[in-house]
Amino acid sequence: MKAFFLSRLLREKILLLAFTLLGAAIWLSGVGERVGAQVRAVRMTSTDLDVQQRWLLQRERIEKEAKLAIEHLDPSRSFDSVRLQGELNTLARAAGLANYDVSDSRTVRSSQFAVHSVQFSARNAEIGALIKFYQALAQRAPYLGLEQFALASNRANSAQLTASWRVTSVEIAR
Repeated sequence: MKAFFLSRLLREKILLLAFTLLGAAIWLSGVGERVGAQVRAVRMTSTDLDVQQRWLLQRERIEKEAKLAIEHLDPSRSFDSVRLQGELNTLARAAGLANYDVSDSRTVRSSQFAVHSVQFSARNAEIGALIKFYQALAQRAPYLGLEQFALASNRANSAQLTASWRVTSVEIAR
């Protein structure tokens, strides 16, 4: 290789050297990006582990507070999936919402609770009716909760809104 390089003209040597340096620069930039990604991943993992460790150190306090909170909940006021959908229908009618939809319930169960969630959507509604619905929903806390909310205006009539909520209910396992 050395003999081949030395037998070339000066301009060919400079050109070969420039191509070699360009290839090395491209390779090093790729290595730098991969090393940077690994460093970010290690930092993120370290942060996640620190947060998890803090939660684990507070385990006893959290369990004690959860037990105390469970004692104050009334199982008769909790909502199963059918009652959740029925309650949302009742609240929507009482708030004056006419064009709404309640999706099927999804349930996640644990040893003490069952958490039911539905997607509630109201289309072409007045802001007053949406606020009234939200306030009625907030009065049912902690048995009903709001997880997500999205609001968009109607392009044809800006006084009408489309709102979407993800509503959850907690059912206490008996």
